[in-house]
Amino acid sequence: MTDLIRREITLTNSTNAPKAPATDVIAPSFLALTPLFLFLTLFIGAGVYFQSQGVDFAFYQLPSVVAILPAIIFAILISKQQLNQSIETFLAGIGHSNIIAMCMIYLLAGAFAAVAKATGGVDATVALGLSLVPSSLLLPGFFVIAAFIATAMGTSMGTIAAVAPIALGVANEAQIDLAIMAGAVISGALFGDNLSIISDTTIAATRTQGCEMKDKFKENLIFAIPASVITLIVFTLVGQGQADVAAQEIDYIKVIPYLTILFLAVAGLNVFVVLTVGILLAGVTGLLTMDYGVIQFGQDIYAGFGNMQEIFILSMLVGGLAALMQQQGGLAFVSKQIEKLITRFSKAKGEASCRASELGMAGIVAATNTCVANNTVSIVVTGDIAKDLAKKHGVTPKRAASILDIFSCIIQGLIPYGAQALLIASTFSLSPLEVVTHAWYCMILAVVAVLIVVFRKRN
Repeated sequence: MTDLIRREITLTNSTNAPKAPATDVIAPSFLALTPLFLFLTLFIGAGVYFQSQGVDFAFYQLPSVVAILPAIIFAILISKQQLNQSIETFLAGIGHSNIIAMCMIYLLAGAFAAVAKATGGVDATVALGLSLVPSSLLLPGFFVIAAFIATAMGTSMGTIAAVAPIALGVANEAQIDLAIMAGAVISGALFGDNLSIISDTTIAATRTQGCEMKDKFKENLIFAIPASVITLIVFTLVGQGQADVAAQEIDYIKVIPYLTILFLAVAGLNVFVVLTVGILLAGVTGLLTMDYGVIQFGQDIYAGFGNMQEIFILSMLVGGLAALMQQQGGLAFVSKQIEKLITRFSKAKGEASCRASELGMAGIVAATNTCVANNTVSIVVTGDIAKDLAKKHGVTPKRAASILDIFSCIIQGLIPYGAQALLIASTFSLSPLEVVTHAWYCMILAVVAVLIVVFRKRN
């Protein structure tokens, strides 16, 4: 554990991270984790209270960026550093290059999503998908439509908002069980969100682990492809009823921006360039095909920035809190406990140690996501610990990033108080619990992912 105790303060353990101002020796401390517990207590407590009152979106009534403020204040108060030094540590965490890069990508991703939606890209993509769905394969068809749109848009919430109303109408016409159709849509949305190179979860996972997005994308396919194939088979077997979907006019030009960013990202082009090209291409598409002016283009870009406000601010605050907890030994304490578990269940070095480390990453991000009901936040919070484990036990950065994204995605789709379940449940007039019990992709992905982690041969 010496290498975990004697280290620099860093949000992502990068060589450019700021050093601890007082000393190089950071003793593991459980007390340093209490600010995080305070944040979780406030956030979960408020959610439970509002849920007991029957309030819609109960776990989103107290904004996470507000719930974390008392935790930050408490972390500064219990710090052994002088007040000015503690504040400097907090600000260094906020301003770390990885956090700032992450936030800039959030803004660009938000701008692209807003401009593409405003210029008709979402509607065109949905129409294209519906034109390709056979009337006898509506359930697997909507899974595929939601998966493609989420992969292109980078947001499961935006996908559900766009696809769910159409899916509801089709389900009613074809007399398909609404809970099963809702499960197909949320399954596809989370599949695409997990794979998308402009998803905030992908951004968080790759930036915290220090890997390329295209590498993480390819790694994710190892888990996602078998899980999605099984899911398609299941939805096909349980398919019931059929309906002829009315033909819609398809504007293929408006689908081009989505296809372009997917191609450029997988090709390995810098993500900042990819998103900038996507924004410009979506804007030009609107200018050429509809009554869409330059001023409106600028306003939509700004609106996209605003849509990412919460995750933008929260990522910075979590970065600052993580720096304080790391300086005080909180993350070293967590790493030490996980190391004990790895040692207990992995007597041998090499593959066994690597396997146990990956299971440790999966467990901690899953537990965190269960608490905060936000897969992006859970990745940001646990990113440091995962990178420590990856370095010590020979897990590649792309595998660590993939593990974090996959298991946070699994939990996000299975918690009835998650935003995705709440949104689609309100659209279909179902209980969130009915929705998540039919989110079969997440259940199948959980089994597939664990089996791959346990049995996959390592180099």
